[in-house]
Amino acid sequence: MKNLWKYLKKYRFLYVLAIAAMFISVFLDAMSPQITRHIIDDVIVGGNMKILMNLLLALIGIGFGRAIFQYTKEFIFDYAAAGIGSGLRKDLFDHIQTLSMDYFDDHNTGELMARIKDDAERIWNAFGFVGMLVLECTIHTVIVIICMYRISPILTLLPLAIMPLIAWYALKMEKGLGEVYDNISEQTAELNTVAQENLAGVRTVKAFAREKHEISKFKKHNKKYYDLNMQQAKLLIRYQPNISFLSKILMISVIVIGGILVIYEKMTIGELGAFSEYANNIIWPMEMVGWLSNDLAAAVASNKKIKAIMNEKPVIKDVENPVWPETIKGDLVFNHVSFELDGKRILEDIDFTLKKGKTLGIMGVTGSGKSSIVNLIQRFYDVTDGTILLDGVDVKELPLSLLRGQISVVMQDVFLFSDSISENIKTGNKDATEWEMVQQASISAEAHSFISKLSEQYDTVIGERGVGLSGGQKQRISIARAIAKESPVLILDDSTSALDMETEREIETHLSKLTHSSKIIIAHRISAVRNADEILILSDGKIIERGTHDQLMKKRGQYYKTYQVQYGEEEIKWQSIQAE
Repeated sequence: MKNLWKYLKKYRFLYVLAIAAMFISVFLDAMSPQITRHIIDDVIVGGNMKILMNLLLALIGIGFGRAIFQYTKEFIFDYAAAGIGSGLRKDLFDHIQTLSMDYFDDHNTGELMARIKDDAERIWNAFGFVGMLVLECTIHTVIVIICMYRISPILTLLPLAIMPLIAWYALKMEKGLGEVYDNISEQTAELNTVAQENLAGVRTVKAFAREKHEISKFKKHNKKYYDLNMQQAKLLIRYQPNISFLSKILMISVIVIGGILVIYEKMTIGELGAFSEYANNIIWPMEMVGWLSNDLAAAVASNKKIKAIMNEKPVIKDVENPVWPETIKGDLVFNHVSFELDGKRILEDIDFTLKKGKTLGIMGVTGSGKSSIVNLIQRFYDVTDGTILLDGVDVKELPLSLLRGQISVVMQDVFLFSDSISENIKTGNKDATEWEMVQQASISAEAHSFISKLSEQYDTVIGERGVGLSGGQKQRISIARAIAKESPVLILDDSTSALDMETEREIETHLSKLTHSSKIIIAHRISAVRNADEILILSDGKIIERGTHDQLMKKRGQYYKTYQVQYGEEEIKWQSIQAE
């Protein structure tokens, strides 16, 4: 756990104080059998009643002192462990935020949730209650053995002979539990993923009547989780009873052999009573070895998984000396850009120039590479060949925070937070505290009318991912959020697909007035791009046609065919007559 040292050293002085309190508490606990010895030998056997009150007060003092130092020890351990766990979880979450999109392509949400929650919690326990007990058991065992040796070296050989056997069983159990905990951790991640996907897509599940299928799938993963936990239980059952049996053998042996030594006057009854008390006190640390090794094995396995994530490096990151322009106008240039992902060619020789205030329309069938252009602009991925320039600067030279801060994107898959509508609109621009700014963005997105009819209007709290709103309402709130950001580059990726033609035209009218932004409209419908200053038609990652709406109609190519499909030949004939 070398990587955890940076968290541990922050609280090292607190741990020193806690361990000191632990030493005092264990030492006081070790003094109690000595008082018992004097009560038996001096008071009961010797008849010296004068010292009885002092001995009883000493027992009360020991109990009171142990209570104080035990509380101090446990509070400090809990406080320090909470700080370490919180810091680890924060750093892990922060690090995940820095990772590139390719990492999230290969890792599911459930797995990452398990690392952030379950694995971080196991390490928290290792530095808290579990770690405290490991230290206490060790210190307690050493002090008790020393006290036992001082009473009878011969009897001390008994625990020294049995303890290696218990340690052997504990090591065997830990080895098996280490593998089981690795598998349990992986299965926990899979189980979380199944549950998360089901709950997130509950509408789809119900719409297709897939409840039984989803229950069956969950049962399958739940059964694997159950089997792994049963495997863990079998390991505990296999070894833990042996540890308990050896502990009982120790106590019987001490009483029998100690009794013989008392008969032959090799030790007093008080010494046997004290030794028996020490022997009884040494049993609980040995019985806890299995449980503690179990939890430590889990913490070690969790640390490996967290360490694997922390060792991941983002592929997309800032250059050593990034360029910080004073202002960004929004002039965007794709200079013969090509892009490959996992060995597959996604885009090839994409070349266009988009000036500030102008609009670029992009069309193409599904899988033609439209959304990849958006990902490249935001540097979710880097180009394979060519360059992307923003105001004449290669986007690779710009800080990621600056670049992405200058771009507003309305994605196909609308994501809304479980918060008020106004807070969702202000997501991209938390400085948009003025009511007029929020309202104007909503008007431009044709969202103000339906928001005004809601019970709490802009203060209406929408459900998770916008549940309760229609697809078109969610899209309009998402567009309002992008407009409120007031970015130099505005991208709408098929963001009006759920809207009727009239609403779509109204939004386009409002967007055309945003002269401070360069706009990219990606769509399947011609109505969304027909007024763009230039339209690109993509196929298999290449530009096969480009031009204005009128130019593309005259070419009678793919754009013209798409128009025929969407509007019908009659309208084309009517437009030809009107033109004549």
